[in-house]
Amino acid sequence: MSRESLPNRREHEVVELEHRGIAYTFGVGRYDDGRPAEAFIDGTKSGADAQIVARDGAILLSLLLQHGCPLQVIQHALSREEDGSPQGPIGLLVDDLAGGIPSGEGEP
Repeated sequence: MSRESLPNRREHEVVELEHRGIAYTFGVGRYDDGRPAEAFIDGTKSGADAQIVARDGAILLSLLLQHGCPLQVIQHALSREEDGSPQGPIGLLVDDLAGGIPSGEGEP
């Protein structure tokens, strides 16, 4: 599938979430129809390994969304705890965008 272009001007929201005691600030850009199109993440010391991994994860999430990958497919591909909760900050953001933990995992 080819990459869906983003409009020059698009809705952008900031979501603040905490995961494993670290506060993260996520930026989410959306297509005109409201679908998420891009993600940005900030939360740890700039230049730290965790920051680099989180930032790169957000770039990959953005590319998946722009190539038409459904949020539910991304949700099921990410690492999870035994209770279904996400192991990392990207999973936390994806769950937030999709409305919660994937069906069949964890508590409803």
